[in-house]
Amino acid sequence: MAHGVAFDSREVGPGDLFVALNGEATDGHRFLPQAFAQGAAAAIVTQPCDGPHVQVADTTGALNALARASRARTGAKIVGVTGSVGKTSAKEALFAALDRGWRGGVHRSVKSYNNHVGVPLSLARMPQDTRAGVFEMGMNHPGELAALTRLVRPHVAIVTAIAPAHAEFFPDEAAIADAKGEIFQGLEPGGVAIIPFDSPHRDRLIDAATPCAARIVTFGSDAGADVRAVEAMRVKTGGSFVTARLGDRELSFTLSQPGAHWVSNALAVLAAVDAVGGDLGLAGLALADLGGLAGRGLRFTTQVADGDALVIDESYNANPASMAATLAVLAREPGRHVAVLGEMREMGEHSAAYHAALATPVIDARVEAAILVGEAMAPLAEALEGRVDFVHVADAAAALAATRDILASGDVILVKGSNGVGLSRVIAGLRGGTI
Repeated sequence: MAHGVAFDSREVGPGDLFVALNGEATDGHRFLPQAFAQGAAAAIVTQPCDGPHVQVADTTGALNALARASRARTGAKIVGVTGSVGKTSAKEALFAALDRGWRGGVHRSVKSYNNHVGVPLSLARMPQDTRAGVFEMGMNHPGELAALTRLVRPHVAIVTAIAPAHAEFFPDEAAIADAKGEIFQGLEPGGVAIIPFDSPHRDRLIDAATPCAARIVTFGSDAGADVRAVEAMRVKTGGSFVTARLGDRELSFTLSQPGAHWVSNALAVLAAVDAVGGDLGLAGLALADLGGLAGRGLRFTTQVADGDALVIDESYNANPASMAATLAVLAREPGRHVAVLGEMREMGEHSAAYHAALATPVIDARVEAAILVGEAMAPLAEALEGRVDFVHVADAAAALAATRDILASGDVILVKGSNGVGLSRVIAGLRGGTI
């Protein structure tokens, strides 16, 4: 009997069902020996193999069938999360908020498994007795979210924010909002749509949700939002003390994560907890205890020759909005500010302008030394000339070498860039000990 599902042979554990997917880069059938060696109970394949298996015409189709079966058997409240920025962070925060009250009864997407194979895998893994499931959904082309949300069939659908991510695939930001608004198409009868009130695309998202949702809940800092931050004050630990109002109710809590973008995420989380009948008080406690996520705000110290430096790991991904948000967080930190900034990919024809525009948040963050990584950073280098000390390097290896030359005791270093730049290697180097 299989107890879990995996399509990455490196993640297979005893009793798992291994799905041998035929991908663009590799064929999962090549890794069948490794999967069985690690304890796979059986495999789903398109050709016979040594070991227990089920042979099908299409393993991706079989994975989707497993996902649909898992969704059909559950009585859980299902929440779908999307957005140009903040969706993984909001997913993790919502999981923590619900799990505080329903210990062991909450399931979520792992890592950033948010695409056409990651979402069905996360659904297929959901235990039958789950009380709530939280699923992240991403896209970089129109129509992708529509397919994913009809598989997930959420009771609650959240859009965290709209920003020019994957801009090369869309004519403008309004088209990105339309693509994100597809998440509402899968809402179950009686479903709730949760929308950022402060977004310039709010009305567009509301129009997308109106035919699909029984109720629309907005969140933000503006007085017109259904769930709003009445007050948000920075605390000594770096996070915020937030007073949120939900209708005629108020909740005050400490948010462990720093930055205005995290206050926004927390409001969306509270709206979702309320929509599925969770405990708001316990959700507030969970948000106070929330730790940083690797690649998305995790903090650690690294040893330098004469002491320690603080590292802010935002290496997983980047777009103009998230760059500005995390540089604003850096601005609040005491000490000399250092920034390792990787190029933002999939920015399309306006890439140069998007990169050059980062000069303002870099300067506002009082960055004293910058390491710019990748060819697309050339416009930012030009914009910073004579205003901020910087070096412009080709890749992550050169960035790490430059970091070793620059970093000193008491520094605060932000590392952020698109995932394809590979700045996780810089993080690994900084975690490795004295530099």
